[in-house]
Amino acid sequence: MTKTPQIPPRKKTPEPRKRQGSNLKVPEALPKQYKPSPITKFRETVFKKKPAIQEIVREPTAGGIVFRLSKDKRDIEILLIQDSKNRWTIPKGHIEPGETAKQTAIREIGEEAGLFHINTLCWLGKIHFKYRRLDKLVLMTTQIYLVHSLDPRETPTKEKWMNGIKWFKFADALDAIEYEDIEKLMLIAKKKIRSGEY
Repeated sequence: MTKTPQIPPRKKTPEPRKRQGSNLKVPEALPKQYKPSPITKFRETVFKKKPAIQEIVREPTAGGIVFRLSKDKRDIEILLIQDSKNRWTIPKGHIEPGETAKQTAIREIGEEAGLFHINTLCWLGKIHFKYRRLDKLVLMTTQIYLVHSLDPRETPTKEKWMNGIKWFKFADALDAIEYEDIEKLMLIAKKKIRSGEY
Protein backbone atom coordinates (compact mmCIF):
# COMPACT_ATOMS: atom_id res chain seq x y z
CA MET A 1 0.00 0.00 0.00
CA THR A 2 1.43 3.27 -1.10
CA LYS A 3 1.58 6.02 1.44
CA THR A 4 -0.07 9.23 0.52
CA PRO A 5 2.54 11.95 0.77
CA GLN A 6 1.67 14.25 3.58
CA ILE A 7 1.60 17.91 2.69
CA PRO A 8 3.20 19.93 5.40
CA PRO A 9 0.82 22.43 7.00
CA ARG A 10 0.98 25.79 5.33
CA LYS A 11 2.81 28.36 7.27
CA LYS A 12 0.71 31.30 8.19
CA THR A 13 1.88 34.27 6.19
CA PRO A 14 2.42 37.12 8.55
CA GLU A 15 -0.05 39.96 8.12
CA PRO A 16 1.53 43.10 6.70
CA ARG A 17 2.59 45.44 9.44
CA LYS A 18 0.37 48.41 9.91
CA ARG A 19 2.16 51.67 9.51
CA GLN A 20 2.31 53.46 12.77
CA GLY A 21 0.18 56.53 12.97
CA SER A 22 -1.93 55.77 9.89
CA ASN A 23 -5.02 54.60 11.78
CA LEU A 24 -4.59 56.54 14.98
CA LYS A 25 -7.80 57.84 16.39
CA VAL A 26 -8.10 61.08 18.22
CA PRO A 27 -9.74 60.56 21.57
CA GLU A 28 -13.08 62.27 21.95
CA ALA A 29 -11.97 64.07 25.07
CA LEU A 30 -8.33 64.94 25.32
CA PRO A 31 -6.72 65.13 28.74
CA LYS A 32 -6.17 68.64 30.06
CA GLN A 33 -2.41 68.20 29.81
CA TYR A 34 -2.63 67.51 26.07
CA LYS A 35 -0.58 69.90 23.95
CA PRO A 36 -0.53 69.55 20.17
CA SER A 37 2.88 68.99 18.62
CA PRO A 38 4.53 71.77 16.60
CA ILE A 39 3.75 69.81 13.41
CA THR A 40 0.06 69.62 14.35
CA LYS A 41 0.01 73.35 15.06
CA PHE A 42 1.68 74.05 11.71
CA ARG A 43 -0.87 71.89 9.84
CA GLU A 44 -3.77 73.59 11.62
CA THR A 45 -2.39 77.01 10.67
CA VAL A 46 -1.58 76.21 7.03
CA PHE A 47 -4.63 74.16 6.14
CA LYS A 48 -7.19 76.18 8.07
CA LYS A 49 -9.99 76.98 5.66
CA LYS A 50 -10.75 80.64 5.07
CA PRO A 51 -14.28 81.76 4.26
CA ALA A 52 -14.95 82.29 0.57
CA ILE A 53 -14.73 85.89 -0.65
CA GLN A 54 -18.24 87.32 -0.79
CA GLU A 55 -17.51 90.94 -1.67
CA ILE A 56 -14.86 93.17 -3.26
CA VAL A 57 -14.45 96.53 -1.54
CA ARG A 58 -12.56 99.51 -2.97
CA GLU A 59 -10.94 101.87 -0.47
CA PRO A 60 -9.49 105.16 -1.76
CA THR A 61 -6.85 106.64 0.54
CA ALA A 62 -4.30 109.45 0.43
CA GLY A 63 -1.15 110.46 2.23
CA GLY A 64 2.11 112.31 1.98
CA ILE A 65 5.86 111.92 1.89
CA VAL A 66 6.65 114.67 4.37
CA PHE A 67 10.14 116.16 4.22
CA ARG A 68 12.28 118.95 5.64
CA LEU A 69 15.89 119.96 5.17
CA SER A 70 18.42 119.17 7.91
CA LYS A 71 19.80 122.09 9.94
CA ASP A 72 22.95 122.28 7.79
CA LYS A 73 20.70 122.16 4.64
CA ARG A 74 22.79 119.27 3.25
CA ASP A 75 20.39 116.38 3.81
CA ILE A 76 16.71 115.68 3.31
CA GLU A 77 14.81 114.30 6.31
CA ILE A 78 11.66 112.22 5.92
CA LEU A 79 8.91 111.82 8.53
CA LEU A 80 7.79 108.21 9.10
CA ILE A 81 5.25 106.72 11.47
CA GLN A 82 5.46 103.25 13.00
CA ASP A 83 2.16 101.37 13.00
CA SER A 84 0.88 98.93 15.63
CA LYS A 85 2.73 96.06 13.87
CA ASN A 86 6.04 97.98 14.05
CA ARG A 87 6.12 98.74 10.31
CA TRP A 88 7.47 102.14 9.28
CA THR A 89 5.33 103.96 6.73
CA ILE A 90 4.05 107.43 5.78
CA PRO A 91 1.02 109.26 7.22
CA LYS A 92 -2.06 108.32 5.19
CA GLY A 93 -5.75 107.56 5.61
CA HIS A 94 -9.17 107.11 4.02
CA ILE A 95 -10.66 109.76 1.76
CA GLU A 96 -13.88 110.95 3.38
CA PRO A 97 -17.01 111.90 1.39
CA GLY A 98 -16.66 115.38 -0.12
CA GLU A 99 -12.85 115.43 0.24
CA THR A 100 -10.28 115.52 -2.53
CA ALA A 101 -7.24 113.24 -2.23
CA LYS A 102 -5.06 116.31 -1.57
CA GLN A 103 -7.34 117.50 1.26
CA THR A 104 -7.20 114.02 2.79
CA ALA A 105 -3.39 113.98 2.70
CA ILE A 106 -3.24 117.36 4.49
CA ARG A 107 -5.83 116.27 7.09
CA GLU A 108 -4.16 112.92 7.77
CA ILE A 109 -0.73 114.52 8.22
CA GLY A 110 -2.29 116.87 10.78
CA GLU A 111 -4.16 114.07 12.58
CA GLU A 112 -1.47 111.38 12.50
CA ALA A 113 1.67 113.50 12.82
CA GLY A 114 0.51 116.73 14.44
CA LEU A 115 2.06 118.83 11.65
CA PHE A 116 -0.05 121.75 10.43
CA HIS A 117 2.50 124.18 8.96
CA ILE A 118 2.97 122.30 5.71
CA ASN A 119 2.93 122.97 1.98
CA THR A 120 1.72 120.35 -0.51
CA LEU A 121 4.09 120.71 -3.46
CA CYS A 122 2.93 118.10 -5.98
CA TRP A 123 1.32 114.73 -6.61
CA LEU A 124 3.91 111.93 -6.73
CA GLY A 125 1.79 108.99 -7.85
CA LYS A 126 -0.47 106.28 -6.54
CA ILE A 127 0.07 102.80 -5.21
CA HIS A 128 -2.26 99.81 -5.18
CA PHE A 129 -2.41 96.90 -2.81
CA LYS A 130 -4.96 94.35 -1.72
CA TYR A 131 -5.66 92.46 1.45
CA ARG A 132 -8.32 90.17 2.86
CA ARG A 133 -10.73 91.23 5.60
CA LEU A 134 -12.68 88.09 6.61
CA ASP A 135 -14.91 87.38 3.57
CA LYS A 136 -14.07 90.67 1.79
CA LEU A 137 -11.26 91.41 -0.67
CA VAL A 138 -10.16 95.00 -0.12
CA LEU A 139 -8.58 96.82 -3.07
CA MET A 140 -6.82 99.91 -1.73
CA THR A 141 -5.51 102.80 -3.82
CA THR A 142 -3.34 105.45 -2.12
CA GLN A 143 -2.68 108.84 -3.75
CA ILE A 144 0.66 110.19 -2.49
CA TYR A 145 1.79 113.82 -2.40
CA LEU A 146 5.11 115.52 -1.75
CA VAL A 147 4.68 117.66 1.38
CA HIS A 148 7.14 120.20 2.79
CA SER A 149 7.19 120.75 6.57
CA LEU A 150 7.67 124.50 6.98
CA ASP A 151 8.14 125.04 10.72
CA PRO A 152 11.30 123.43 12.23
CA ARG A 153 9.94 124.13 15.74
CA GLU A 154 6.81 122.04 15.12
CA THR A 155 7.32 118.68 16.87
CA PRO A 156 5.58 115.59 15.45
CA THR A 157 3.14 113.92 17.86
CA LYS A 158 1.88 110.37 17.42
CA GLU A 159 -1.61 109.01 17.82
CA LYS A 160 -2.33 106.33 20.47
CA TRP A 161 -2.42 103.43 17.99
CA MET A 162 1.09 104.17 16.73
CA ASN A 163 4.30 102.69 18.12
CA GLY A 164 6.47 105.56 16.97
CA ILE A 165 6.99 108.67 14.87
CA LYS A 166 10.28 110.25 13.87
CA TRP A 167 12.36 112.18 11.36
CA PHE A 168 14.85 110.03 9.45
CA LYS A 169 17.78 111.04 7.31
CA PHE A 170 16.83 110.16 3.74
CA ALA A 171 19.07 107.05 3.46
CA ASP A 172 17.83 105.77 6.84
CA ALA A 173 14.22 106.35 5.79
CA LEU A 174 14.78 104.21 2.69
CA ASP A 175 16.11 101.41 4.90
CA ALA A 176 13.27 101.72 7.41
CA ILE A 177 10.28 101.96 5.04
CA GLU A 178 8.40 98.65 4.80
CA TYR A 179 6.73 99.15 1.42
CA GLU A 180 8.65 98.96 -1.85
CA ASP A 181 6.14 101.10 -3.80
CA ILE A 182 6.48 103.95 -1.29
CA GLU A 183 10.28 103.60 -1.44
CA LYS A 184 10.15 104.14 -5.23
CA LEU A 185 8.08 107.29 -4.77
CA MET A 186 10.53 108.52 -2.13
CA LEU A 187 13.32 108.33 -4.73
CA ILE A 188 11.17 110.34 -7.16
CA ALA A 189 10.53 112.83 -4.35
CA LYS A 190 14.27 113.22 -3.71
CA LYS A 191 14.90 114.10 -7.36
CA LYS A 192 12.13 116.69 -7.32
CA ILE A 193 13.39 118.27 -4.09
CA ARG A 194 16.99 118.43 -5.36
CA SER A 195 15.99 119.87 -8.73
CA GLY A 196 13.29 122.16 -7.34
CA GLU A 197 10.93 120.93 -10.08
CA TYR A 198 7.54 120.51 -8.50
